Amino acid sequence: MSRLSSATLAELPADVIRPAYDRAGVTCGVVHLGIGAFHRAHQAIMFDDALNAGDLRWGIVAASLRSPTVRDQMAPQDGLYTMLVRDGAAEQARIVGAVQRVIVAPEEPEALLAALAAPDTHIVTLTITEKGYKLDPATGALIEGDPQLAADLASLERPQTAPGYLVAALAMRRAAGLAPFTAISCDNLPHNGARLRGAVLALARRHDAVLADWIAAEGAFPETMVDRIVPATTAADVVALTERLGVEDQAMVKTEPFLQWVIEDKFCGPRPDFGAGVQLTAAVAPWEEAKLRLLNGAHSGIAYLGGLAGIDHVHEVLALPEARHFVEALWDEAETTLSPPPELDVATYRRALMARFDNPTLRHRTRQIAMDGSQKLPQRLLTPIAARLAAGQGIDALALVVAAWVRWQAGKDDRGEPHRVDDPLAADIATSLCDATSPNARIAAILGFEAVVPPELAGNRTLSEALTYWLALLEQQGARGALATFARLTAQSPIPLPF
Repeated sequence: MSRLSSATLAELPADVIRPAYDRAGVTCGVVHLGIGAFHRAHQAIMFDDALNAGDLRWGIVAASLRSPTVRDQMAPQDGLYTMLVRDGAAEQARIVGAVQRVIVAPEEPEALLAALAAPDTHIVTLTITEKGYKLDPATGALIEGDPQLAADLASLERPQTAPGYLVAALAMRRAAGLAPFTAISCDNLPHNGARLRGAVLALARRHDAVLADWIAAEGAFPETMVDRIVPATTAADVVALTERLGVEDQAMVKTEPFLQWVIEDKFCGPRPDFGAGVQLTAAVAPWEEAKLRLLNGAHSGIAYLGGLAGIDHVHEVLALPEARHFVEALWDEAETTLSPPPELDVATYRRALMARFDNPTLRHRTRQIAMDGSQKLPQRLLTPIAARLAAGQGIDALALVVAAWVRWQAGKDDRGEPHRVDDPLAADIATSLCDATSPNARIAAILGFEAVVPPELAGNRTLSEALTYWLALLEQQGARGALATFARLTAQSPIPLPF
């Protein structure tokens, strides 16, 4: 079977959308760090839209900071890939041509630095996950004990981290008399622009204080909020698409119709005339809070409770009435901690979220969402917990999610089936829990884990009691039993829970 490529574009079915521009005339104005499915279904689409509109400055040089997998998928395809948008029985296939080249950073560090330092590069986007910033979640300081970061602190000749590449490239641009690029974090982190800026400036200052001052004065690190559900592609997806297209696409992505990118309007150089799906704003934080605490917070709850119950996909979890009740209760709690912008109607947003979760064609896996929980819990759950505790409000639903995350650390579900705890702090968390022989002891150990739990929550008795209650119930009755109990106890709200 031949592969999708420039040579096979003409062979595709007539209903497949193709690039409307000449790829040979594209200039690469964007470098993306951390190319994966999400970037290919989100930011790359926005730049592809700009190319389709006739502005050919916005091709992408993409980089993997670790694995050659995506490069090996895309290189034989001339960087082309299919985006499948699925909504119930409807499906639309679009060939995306924005990615011109994929670099594997450990193999070609000089090539990545050259792309970042190129005069045509105006924007650098990043989807490197929370752990890629090499920042302590609790303090925001550089994790100097990280081996890769330690190497970059010693020398930036061959960077190993995303902040290292940015600092080295910005030094090259300054030496060449070029302006800095706009660096845009697209990860689900609160104040992601400030975090990226902090990591870059801290690392730069360790090497060259004058460089750090130049970056601080001339560079730009906009805050952003990104939203689109992009499940992992399976082998069956590739086979089905091959049958539809008549060519094989190893780099395909599948996603939902919804797409949102809110960007702080703070650039230090050219940017595209962004179209539908992108909102430029003076303040991203209210949008970011709503997304993190409603969409992402509910996703974490669905992932851990559904995963513990042995349920594979989000829509299957929400087929349980008690799970739907729980998600609505979780949103009721989280909503009180928000300060939504005037353009955001929270009730409408919640209805849209539930419809997105219910989309059966996405087949979004609970275990995929469960990854890197230690990096996600502070902003998705612990921050709203702190806000509600400060206001004297209950934390029933929020606490159940955190307890389910603690239960997940045991590495087996309610049926005794093992699962991998895919988390950068998994070993440290396991060590902290190894001598804890009761739910109370396990919660005490977690609340003392400073890398995840902020000090103001560590000694909170209400939180400790709530987590202990729900963890004990999860261990005794399993996730489905806990959800049923939650539904029973809250059905005639405001009946207090028994802890």
